[in-house]
Amino acid sequence: MSVDGKWNITIKSPMGAQKATLDLKASGSALTGTQAGQQGSMAIANGKADGNNVSWSISITSPMPMTLEHSGTVDGDKISGNVKAGAFGSFPFSGARA
Repeated sequence: MSVDGKWNITIKSPMGAQKATLDLKASGSALTGTQAGQQGSMAIANGKADGNNVSWSISITSPMPMTLEHSGTVDGDKISGNVKAGAFGSFPFSGARA
């Protein structure tokens, strides 16, 4: 299943539901694109695609600087997984194609 395209996701963080929009493109095992949300729009880093499994990270500066590491699975028009937020632990995310 292709991960290519736009996705609307919701991350269930301790600060409440955080909505974001993903624009992803896989080329072989490389995953590129952008993630936009309350932090603004930023390019994803360390993107990987392996079958239905995807992973990427983004660096945020607010409420404090940290790297958010996403890992998930694409299932048709749905995507779900977890976001690791450094010392704050891991939070689930889910979403669907836009």
